[in-house]
Amino acid sequence: MKLSKESFPEYKKHPERVLQFGEGNFLRAFVDWQIDIMNKSVGFDGSVIVVQPIEQGLVDKLNDQDGLYTLYLQGIKEGKAVKEHSVINSINRGINPYTQYDEYLRAAETPELRFIISNTTESGIAFAENDQLADAPQKSYPGKLTAFLYHRFRTFGGDKDKGLIIIPCELIDRNGEKLKEIVLKYVEFWKLGEEFKTWLENSNTFCCSLVDRIVTGYPRDTIKEITEELGYEDNLVVVGEQFHLWVIEGPEWVKKEFPTEEAGLNVKFVSDMTPYRTRKVRILNGAHTSLVPVAYLYGLDTVGQSVEDPIIGQFIKDVIYEEIIPTLDLPQEELKYFAGAVLERFANPFVQHYLLSIALNSMSKFETRVLPTLLEYVRRNQQLPGKIVFSLAALIEFYKGKRGDEAIKLADDADILGLYQEAWQKCDGSEAALSELVRTILGYQKNWKMDLNEVAGLTEAVTKDLTAIEKLGMSEALKNLL
Repeated sequence: MKLSKESFPEYKKHPERVLQFGEGNFLRAFVDWQIDIMNKSVGFDGSVIVVQPIEQGLVDKLNDQDGLYTLYLQGIKEGKAVKEHSVINSINRGINPYTQYDEYLRAAETPELRFIISNTTESGIAFAENDQLADAPQKSYPGKLTAFLYHRFRTFGGDKDKGLIIIPCELIDRNGEKLKEIVLKYVEFWKLGEEFKTWLENSNTFCCSLVDRIVTGYPRDTIKEITEELGYEDNLVVVGEQFHLWVIEGPEWVKKEFPTEEAGLNVKFVSDMTPYRTRKVRILNGAHTSLVPVAYLYGLDTVGQSVEDPIIGQFIKDVIYEEIIPTLDLPQEELKYFAGAVLERFANPFVQHYLLSIALNSMSKFETRVLPTLLEYVRRNQQLPGKIVFSLAALIEFYKGKRGDEAIKLADDADILGLYQEAWQKCDGSEAALSELVRTILGYQKNWKMDLNEVAGLTEAVTKDLTAIEKLGMSEALKNLL
Protein backbone atom coordinates (compact mmCIF):
# COMPACT_ATOMS: atom_id res chain seq x y z
CA MET A 1 0.00 0.00 0.00
CA LYS A 2 1.32 3.41 -1.02
CA LEU A 3 1.01 6.54 1.13
CA SER A 4 -1.76 8.77 -0.27
CA LYS A 5 -4.86 10.59 0.90
CA GLU A 6 -6.81 7.37 0.35
CA SER A 7 -4.53 5.43 2.71
CA PHE A 8 -4.17 8.29 5.24
CA PRO A 9 -7.59 8.84 6.87
CA GLU A 10 -6.47 12.01 8.71
CA TYR A 11 -5.76 13.77 5.39
CA LYS A 12 -6.99 17.36 5.38
CA LYS A 13 -6.87 20.04 2.70
CA HIS A 14 -6.08 23.65 3.62
CA PRO A 15 -6.11 26.93 1.63
CA GLU A 16 -2.92 27.54 -0.35
CA ARG A 17 -1.20 30.22 1.73
CA VAL A 18 2.49 29.38 1.18
CA LEU A 19 4.54 29.16 -2.02
CA GLN A 20 7.75 27.24 -1.47
CA PHE A 21 10.73 27.18 -3.82
CA GLY A 22 12.40 23.87 -3.12
CA GLU A 23 11.07 20.38 -2.42
CA GLY A 24 14.18 18.86 -0.91
CA ASN A 25 14.76 17.09 2.38
CA PHE A 26 15.54 20.17 4.45
CA LEU A 27 12.42 22.19 3.71
CA ARG A 28 10.18 19.17 4.16
CA ALA A 29 11.79 18.27 7.50
CA PHE A 30 11.87 21.87 8.72
CA VAL A 31 9.40 24.36 7.24
CA ASP A 32 6.63 22.02 6.07
CA TRP A 33 6.81 20.12 9.38
CA GLN A 34 6.29 23.41 11.25
CA ILE A 35 3.34 24.38 9.06
CA ASP A 36 1.80 20.97 9.74
CA ILE A 37 2.18 21.56 13.48
CA MET A 38 0.66 25.06 13.21
CA ASN A 39 -2.30 23.65 11.28
CA LYS A 40 -2.93 21.01 13.95
CA SER A 41 -2.28 23.08 17.08
CA VAL A 42 -3.15 26.74 16.44
CA GLY A 43 -5.42 26.73 13.40
CA PHE A 44 -2.99 28.29 10.92
CA ASP A 45 -5.11 26.68 8.18
CA GLY A 46 -2.59 26.91 5.37
CA SER A 47 -1.08 24.57 2.82
CA VAL A 48 2.02 24.76 0.64
CA ILE A 49 2.42 24.94 -3.12
CA VAL A 50 5.86 23.52 -3.82
CA VAL A 51 7.80 24.85 -6.82
CA GLN A 52 10.58 22.67 -8.16
CA PRO A 53 13.53 25.08 -8.58
CA ILE A 54 15.53 23.00 -11.09
CA GLU A 55 14.50 20.76 -13.98
CA GLN A 56 15.14 17.49 -12.13
CA GLY A 57 13.32 17.17 -8.84
CA LEU A 58 10.71 15.49 -6.68
CA VAL A 59 7.37 17.18 -7.43
CA ASP A 60 6.11 14.21 -9.45
CA LYS A 61 6.77 11.94 -6.46
CA LEU A 62 5.12 14.49 -4.17
CA ASN A 63 2.02 14.72 -6.34
CA ASP A 64 1.93 10.93 -6.65
CA GLN A 65 1.62 10.78 -2.83
CA ASP A 66 -0.84 13.75 -2.63
CA GLY A 67 1.89 15.84 -0.95
CA LEU A 68 2.14 13.40 1.97
CA TYR A 69 5.38 11.97 3.36
CA THR A 70 6.72 10.53 6.60
CA LEU A 71 9.17 12.44 8.77
CA TYR A 72 11.38 10.63 11.28
CA LEU A 73 12.89 12.79 14.03
CA GLN A 74 15.60 11.10 16.02
CA GLY A 75 18.04 12.39 18.58
CA ILE A 76 18.26 13.60 22.16
CA LYS A 77 14.97 15.00 23.47
CA GLU A 78 14.69 16.10 27.10
CA GLY A 79 17.83 14.14 27.90
CA LYS A 80 16.70 10.88 26.28
CA ALA A 81 17.40 9.26 22.91
CA VAL A 82 14.08 9.50 21.05
CA LYS A 83 13.02 8.25 17.64
CA GLU A 84 9.53 9.22 16.47
CA HIS A 85 7.71 9.64 13.17
CA SER A 86 4.62 11.31 11.74
CA VAL A 87 2.94 11.88 8.39
CA ILE A 88 3.27 15.50 7.26
CA ASN A 89 0.09 16.88 5.69
CA SER A 90 0.95 20.47 4.78
CA ILE A 91 1.84 20.28 1.07
CA ASN A 92 -1.15 20.59 -1.24
CA ARG A 93 0.58 20.16 -4.60
CA GLY A 94 3.82 20.54 -6.48
CA ILE A 95 4.51 22.46 -9.67
CA ASN A 96 7.37 21.96 -12.12
CA PRO A 97 7.74 25.39 -13.79
CA TYR A 98 9.87 23.84 -16.54
CA THR A 99 6.84 21.92 -17.80
CA GLN A 100 3.99 23.83 -16.10
CA TYR A 101 4.99 27.48 -16.35
CA ASP A 102 1.43 28.70 -16.90
CA GLU A 103 0.34 26.78 -13.80
CA TYR A 104 3.23 28.39 -11.91
CA LEU A 105 2.07 31.90 -12.84
CA ARG A 106 -1.55 31.02 -12.04
CA ALA A 107 -0.45 30.30 -8.48
CA ALA A 108 0.28 34.03 -8.22
CA GLU A 109 -3.43 34.64 -8.71
CA THR A 110 -4.31 32.79 -5.47
CA PRO A 111 -5.97 35.41 -3.21
CA GLU A 112 -5.10 33.60 0.05
CA LEU A 113 -1.38 33.37 -0.75
CA ARG A 114 0.65 35.20 1.88
CA PHE A 115 4.11 33.66 2.25
CA ILE A 116 7.02 32.72 0.01
CA ILE A 117 9.72 30.48 1.46
CA SER A 118 12.81 29.15 -0.30
CA ASN A 119 15.87 26.99 0.00
CA THR A 120 17.57 26.88 -3.39
CA THR A 121 21.13 26.33 -2.02
CA GLU A 122 23.61 29.10 -1.32
CA SER A 123 24.23 29.62 -5.04
CA GLY A 124 20.50 29.99 -5.72
CA ILE A 125 20.26 33.65 -4.70
CA ALA A 126 22.17 35.04 -7.66
CA PHE A 127 21.56 37.30 -10.65
CA ALA A 128 21.53 35.59 -14.06
CA GLU A 129 22.01 38.28 -16.67
CA ASN A 130 20.52 36.10 -19.44
CA ASP A 131 17.18 35.74 -17.65
CA GLN A 132 14.29 37.52 -19.35
CA LEU A 133 10.69 38.12 -18.25
CA ALA A 134 9.46 36.22 -21.32
CA ASP A 135 11.40 33.09 -20.38
CA ALA A 136 9.30 30.13 -19.29
CA PRO A 137 10.84 29.74 -16.79
CA GLN A 138 13.74 31.96 -15.88
CA LYS A 139 16.94 30.14 -14.92
CA SER A 140 17.56 31.79 -11.54
CA TYR A 141 15.36 31.68 -8.46
CA PRO A 142 15.28 35.51 -8.11
CA GLY A 143 14.29 35.71 -11.80
CA LYS A 144 11.41 33.27 -11.30
CA LEU A 145 10.38 35.13 -8.15
CA THR A 146 10.37 38.53 -9.91
CA ALA A 147 8.21 37.17 -12.73
CA PHE A 148 5.83 35.64 -10.16
CA LEU A 149 5.53 38.86 -8.15
CA TYR A 150 5.02 40.91 -11.32
CA HIS A 151 2.18 38.61 -12.41
CA ARG A 152 0.57 38.96 -8.97
CA PHE A 153 0.97 42.75 -9.12
CA ARG A 154 -0.78 42.90 -12.51
CA THR A 155 -3.47 40.34 -11.55
CA PHE A 156 -4.61 42.37 -8.53
CA GLY A 157 -4.02 45.81 -10.04
CA GLY A 158 -1.28 46.70 -7.58
CA ASP A 159 -3.52 46.06 -4.54
CA LYS A 160 -1.27 46.81 -1.55
CA ASP A 161 -3.04 44.08 0.47
CA LYS A 162 -1.88 41.40 -1.95
CA GLY A 163 1.81 41.76 -1.10
CA LEU A 164 3.68 38.79 0.35
CA ILE A 165 6.00 37.93 3.24
CA ILE A 166 9.16 36.44 1.75
CA ILE A 167 11.44 34.33 3.99
CA PRO A 168 14.48 32.74 2.31
CA CYS A 169 16.22 29.91 4.17
CA GLU A 170 19.39 29.78 2.06
CA LEU A 171 22.52 29.65 4.24
CA ILE A 172 23.98 33.02 3.28
CA ASP A 173 24.29 36.05 5.49
CA ARG A 174 21.51 38.64 5.14
CA ASN A 175 19.68 36.33 2.71
CA GLY A 176 16.46 38.38 2.61
CA GLU A 177 18.28 41.61 1.84
CA LYS A 178 20.32 39.97 -0.92
CA LEU A 179 17.23 38.40 -2.47
CA LYS A 180 15.38 41.72 -2.47
CA GLU A 181 18.39 43.47 -3.96
CA ILE A 182 18.48 41.03 -6.90
CA VAL A 183 14.70 41.18 -7.44
CA LEU A 184 14.93 45.00 -7.66
CA LYS A 185 17.81 44.56 -10.09
CA TYR A 186 15.54 42.52 -12.35
CA VAL A 187 12.86 45.21 -12.08
CA GLU A 188 15.35 47.68 -13.55
CA PHE A 189 16.82 45.17 -16.01
CA TRP A 190 13.41 44.20 -17.39
CA LYS A 191 12.05 47.77 -17.19
CA LEU A 192 8.99 46.75 -15.18
CA GLY A 193 8.21 50.30 -14.06
CA GLU A 194 8.21 52.50 -10.97
CA GLU A 195 4.68 51.52 -9.94
CA PHE A 196 5.67 47.84 -9.62
CA LYS A 197 8.89 48.80 -7.86
CA THR A 198 6.92 50.87 -5.33
CA TRP A 199 4.51 47.96 -4.74
CA LEU A 200 7.46 45.64 -4.20
CA GLU A 201 9.06 48.01 -1.72
CA ASN A 202 5.93 48.99 0.23
CA SER A 203 3.60 45.98 0.07
CA ASN A 204 6.05 43.08 0.35
CA THR A 205 8.27 42.17 3.29
CA PHE A 206 11.61 40.46 2.74
CA CYS A 207 12.84 38.86 5.96
CA CYS A 208 16.34 37.60 6.69
CA SER A 209 16.43 34.24 8.39
CA LEU A 210 18.76 31.68 9.95
CA VAL A 211 17.82 27.98 9.97
CA ASP A 212 19.32 25.16 11.99
CA ARG A 213 18.46 21.47 11.87
CA ILE A 214 20.53 18.52 10.72
CA VAL A 215 18.55 16.60 8.09
CA THR A 216 20.15 13.38 6.90
CA GLY A 217 17.50 12.80 4.23
CA TYR A 218 16.13 9.62 2.71
CA PRO A 219 17.19 6.57 4.77
CA ARG A 220 18.44 4.36 1.93
CA ASP A 221 20.20 1.90 4.21
CA THR A 222 17.16 1.21 6.41
CA ILE A 223 14.20 1.89 4.13
CA LYS A 224 13.21 -1.80 4.00
CA GLU A 225 12.90 -1.96 7.79
CA ILE A 226 11.13 1.42 7.87
CA THR A 227 8.58 0.28 5.28
CA GLU A 228 7.84 -2.81 7.36
CA GLU A 229 7.45 -0.64 10.47
CA LEU A 230 5.13 1.85 8.76
CA GLY A 231 2.99 -0.69 6.94
CA TYR A 232 2.92 1.42 3.77
CA GLU A 233 5.28 2.44 0.97
CA ASP A 234 6.64 5.99 1.09
CA ASN A 235 9.18 7.14 -1.50
CA LEU A 236 9.73 10.44 0.31
CA VAL A 237 10.62 9.39 3.85
CA VAL A 238 12.95 11.98 5.37
CA VAL A 239 15.03 11.79 8.55
CA GLY A 240 16.15 14.69 10.71
CA GLU A 241 17.33 15.44 14.22
CA GLN A 242 15.08 16.53 17.07
CA PHE A 243 16.65 19.98 17.47
CA HIS A 244 15.38 22.86 15.36
CA LEU A 245 15.85 26.62 15.39
CA TRP A 246 14.57 29.30 13.03
CA VAL A 247 15.52 32.92 13.60
CA ILE A 248 13.49 35.37 11.48
CA GLU A 249 14.42 39.03 11.29
CA GLY A 250 11.51 41.24 10.36
CA PRO A 251 8.68 43.44 11.63
CA GLU A 252 7.03 42.42 14.90
CA TRP A 253 3.66 41.86 13.19
CA VAL A 254 5.01 38.97 11.07
CA LYS A 255 4.91 36.58 14.03
CA LYS A 256 1.18 37.21 14.44
CA GLU A 257 0.57 36.01 10.90
CA PHE A 258 3.02 33.10 11.19
CA PRO A 259 2.22 31.77 14.69
CA THR A 260 5.15 29.40 15.18
CA GLU A 261 5.84 30.65 18.72
CA GLU A 262 2.20 30.11 19.68
CA ALA A 263 2.56 26.53 18.41
CA GLY A 264 5.51 25.97 20.75
CA LEU A 265 8.12 25.84 18.00
CA ASN A 266 11.68 27.07 18.51
CA VAL A 267 11.30 30.11 16.25
CA LYS A 268 12.55 33.54 17.25
CA PHE A 269 11.28 36.71 15.60
CA VAL A 270 13.91 39.40 16.13
CA SER A 271 14.79 42.89 14.98
CA ASP A 272 18.44 41.91 14.48
CA MET A 273 19.52 38.32 13.82
CA THR A 274 23.25 39.11 13.89
CA PRO A 275 23.86 37.87 17.47
CA TYR A 276 22.09 34.60 16.70
CA ARG A 277 24.09 34.01 13.55
CA THR A 278 27.27 34.78 15.49
CA ARG A 279 26.16 32.38 18.25
CA LYS A 280 25.58 29.54 15.77
CA VAL A 281 28.80 30.10 13.83
CA ARG A 282 30.95 30.48 16.96
CA ILE A 283 29.41 27.78 19.20
CA LEU A 284 28.08 25.09 16.84
CA ASN A 285 30.38 25.48 13.85
CA GLY A 286 33.31 26.76 15.90
CA ALA A 287 33.13 23.80 18.28
CA HIS A 288 33.04 21.39 15.34
CA THR A 289 36.09 23.00 13.75
CA SER A 290 38.02 23.17 17.04
CA LEU A 291 37.20 19.55 17.78
CA VAL A 292 38.14 17.86 14.51
CA PRO A 293 41.97 17.93 14.46
CA VAL A 294 42.28 17.23 18.18
CA ALA A 295 39.80 14.33 18.27
CA TYR A 296 40.94 12.77 15.00
CA LEU A 297 44.62 12.79 15.94
CA TYR A 298 43.59 11.40 19.34
CA GLY A 299 42.30 8.38 17.45
CA LEU A 300 38.55 8.98 17.19
CA ASP A 301 36.46 9.02 14.02
CA THR A 302 33.06 10.54 14.80
CA VAL A 303 31.63 13.50 16.68
CA GLY A 304 29.57 11.16 18.85
CA GLN A 305 32.65 9.21 19.95
CA SER A 306 34.37 12.50 20.71
CA VAL A 307 31.79 13.96 23.09
CA GLU A 308 31.43 10.60 24.86
CA ASP A 309 35.20 10.26 25.40
CA PRO A 310 36.15 11.60 28.86
CA ILE A 311 39.27 13.45 27.64
CA ILE A 312 38.03 14.83 24.31
CA GLY A 313 34.57 15.46 25.76
CA GLN A 314 36.10 17.61 28.50
CA PHE A 315 38.26 19.42 25.94
CA ILE A 316 35.32 20.48 23.76
CA LYS A 317 33.20 21.48 26.77
CA ASP A 318 36.05 23.68 28.00
CA VAL A 319 36.39 25.25 24.56
CA ILE A 320 32.68 26.09 24.45
CA TYR A 321 32.03 27.20 28.04
CA GLU A 322 35.40 28.75 28.96
CA GLU A 323 36.57 30.28 25.68
CA ILE A 324 33.71 30.74 23.19
CA ILE A 325 30.76 31.78 25.38
CA PRO A 326 32.71 34.52 27.25
CA THR A 327 33.27 36.30 23.91
CA LEU A 328 29.56 36.54 23.01
CA ASP A 329 27.08 39.23 24.02
CA LEU A 330 23.74 37.39 24.25
CA PRO A 331 22.44 36.60 27.78
CA GLN A 332 24.62 33.94 29.44
CA GLU A 333 21.62 31.75 30.27
CA GLU A 334 20.57 31.70 26.60
CA LEU A 335 24.11 30.95 25.43
CA LYS A 336 24.51 28.08 27.90
CA TYR A 337 21.14 26.62 26.89
CA PHE A 338 22.19 26.71 23.23
CA ALA A 339 25.58 25.17 24.11
CA GLY A 340 23.86 22.36 25.99
CA ALA A 341 21.66 21.70 22.96
CA VAL A 342 24.75 21.65 20.72
CA LEU A 343 26.44 19.03 22.90
CA GLU A 344 23.25 16.94 22.88
CA ARG A 345 23.23 17.16 19.09
CA PHE A 346 26.87 16.12 18.93
CA ALA A 347 25.96 13.07 21.05
CA ASN A 348 23.00 12.06 18.84
CA PRO A 349 23.23 8.24 18.74
CA PHE A 350 21.26 8.08 15.50
CA VAL A 351 23.73 10.18 13.48
CA GLN A 352 27.22 9.04 12.50
CA HIS A 353 28.92 12.39 11.84
CA TYR A 354 32.44 11.61 10.66
CA LEU A 355 35.22 13.99 11.68
CA LEU A 356 36.88 13.74 8.27
CA SER A 357 33.69 14.94 6.57
CA ILE A 358 33.79 18.08 8.74
CA ALA A 359 37.53 18.48 8.04
CA LEU A 360 36.92 19.62 4.45
CA ASN A 361 38.55 23.06 3.95
CA SER A 362 39.51 23.26 7.63
CA MET A 363 41.82 26.26 7.16
CA SER A 364 39.10 28.57 5.84
CA LYS A 365 36.65 27.15 8.40
CA PHE A 366 39.05 27.95 11.24
CA GLU A 367 39.41 31.50 9.91
CA THR A 368 35.65 32.18 9.78
CA ARG A 369 34.43 30.08 12.71
CA VAL A 370 37.20 30.05 15.33
CA LEU A 371 39.66 32.87 14.69
CA PRO A 372 37.09 35.60 15.58
CA THR A 373 36.68 33.94 19.00
CA LEU A 374 40.44 33.79 19.52
CA LEU A 375 40.88 37.47 18.66
CA GLU A 376 37.89 38.58 20.74
CA TYR A 377 39.08 36.53 23.71
CA VAL A 378 42.47 38.25 23.52
CA ARG A 379 40.78 41.65 23.26
CA ARG A 380 38.62 41.06 26.31
CA ASN A 381 41.10 39.19 28.52
CA GLN A 382 44.57 40.30 27.35
CA GLN A 383 45.57 36.65 27.17
CA LEU A 384 45.27 33.76 24.75
CA PRO A 385 42.51 31.12 24.92
CA GLY A 386 44.67 28.10 25.68
CA LYS A 387 42.47 25.34 24.28
CA ILE A 388 41.68 27.14 21.02
CA VAL A 389 45.42 27.77 20.62
CA PHE A 390 45.98 24.04 21.16
CA SER A 391 43.36 23.29 18.48
CA LEU A 392 45.25 25.56 16.07
CA ALA A 393 48.45 23.64 16.80
CA ALA A 394 46.54 20.37 16.24
CA LEU A 395 45.27 21.73 12.93
CA ILE A 396 48.84 22.34 11.78
CA GLU A 397 49.74 18.80 12.86
CA PHE A 398 46.63 17.45 11.07
CA TYR A 399 47.84 18.99 7.79
CA LYS A 400 51.02 16.97 8.12
CA GLY A 401 48.77 14.27 6.69
CA LYS A 402 49.52 11.40 9.08
CA ARG A 403 47.71 9.79 12.02
CA GLY A 404 50.33 7.39 13.28
CA ASP A 405 51.08 5.14 10.31
CA GLU A 406 47.78 6.03 8.63
CA ALA A 407 47.67 8.64 5.86
CA ILE A 408 45.03 11.36 6.27
CA LYS A 409 43.10 12.15 3.10
CA LEU A 410 43.38 15.93 3.24
CA ALA A 411 40.77 17.96 1.36
CA ASP A 412 41.49 21.65 0.80
CA ASP A 413 42.52 24.14 -1.87
CA ALA A 414 45.64 23.18 -3.79
CA ASP A 415 47.58 26.25 -2.63
CA ILE A 416 46.92 25.42 1.05
CA LEU A 417 47.91 21.79 0.59
CA GLY A 418 51.05 22.94 -1.23
CA LEU A 419 51.88 25.40 1.56
CA TYR A 420 51.72 22.65 4.18
CA GLN A 421 53.56 20.07 2.10
CA GLU A 422 56.50 22.42 1.57
CA ALA A 423 56.51 23.62 5.20
CA TRP A 424 56.49 20.11 6.66
CA GLN A 425 59.14 18.87 4.19
CA LYS A 426 61.48 21.61 5.44
CA CYS A 427 60.82 20.74 9.11
CA ASP A 428 63.34 18.42 10.75
CA GLY A 429 61.33 18.14 13.96
CA SER A 430 63.51 20.41 16.07
CA GLU A 431 61.86 23.14 18.12
CA ALA A 432 63.49 25.80 15.95
CA ALA A 433 62.18 24.14 12.79
CA LEU A 434 58.69 23.74 14.29
CA SER A 435 58.76 27.42 15.24
CA GLU A 436 59.61 28.35 11.66
CA LEU A 437 56.83 26.09 10.37
CA VAL A 438 54.30 27.76 12.70
CA ARG A 439 55.51 31.19 11.65
CA THR A 440 55.00 30.25 7.99
CA ILE A 441 51.44 28.99 8.54
CA LEU A 442 50.37 31.86 10.79
CA GLY A 443 51.77 34.31 8.25
CA TYR A 444 49.62 32.97 5.40
CA GLN A 445 47.51 36.10 5.01
CA LYS A 446 45.56 34.79 2.03
CA ASN A 447 43.69 32.53 4.46
CA TRP A 448 43.80 34.47 7.73
CA LYS A 449 43.21 37.96 6.24
CA MET A 450 46.03 39.10 8.55
CA ASP A 451 49.44 38.01 9.83
CA LEU A 452 48.67 35.98 12.94
CA ASN A 453 52.29 36.24 14.04
CA GLU A 454 51.40 39.79 15.08
CA VAL A 455 49.00 38.50 17.79
CA ALA A 456 51.04 38.81 20.98
CA GLY A 457 52.42 35.46 22.13
CA LEU A 458 50.49 33.37 19.59
CA THR A 459 53.45 32.10 17.58
CA GLU A 460 55.23 30.96 20.72
CA ALA A 461 52.12 29.35 22.24
CA VAL A 462 51.24 27.43 19.05
CA THR A 463 54.86 26.30 18.72
CA LYS A 464 54.85 25.02 22.31
CA ASP A 465 51.65 23.03 21.75
CA LEU A 466 52.79 21.70 18.37
CA THR A 467 56.09 20.58 19.93
CA ALA A 468 54.18 18.76 22.68
CA ILE A 469 51.98 17.00 20.12
CA GLU A 470 55.03 16.01 18.05
CA LYS A 471 57.15 14.83 20.98
CA LEU A 472 54.54 13.34 23.32
CA GLY A 473 51.68 12.41 21.02
CA MET A 474 48.14 13.82 21.13
CA SER A 475 47.03 11.84 24.17
CA GLU A 476 49.82 12.95 26.48
CA ALA A 477 49.82 16.53 25.14
CA LEU A 478 46.09 16.77 25.90
CA LYS A 479 46.50 15.38 29.41
CA ASN A 480 49.11 18.05 30.12
CA LEU A 481 46.79 20.72 28.74
CA LEU A 482 43.74 19.66 30.76
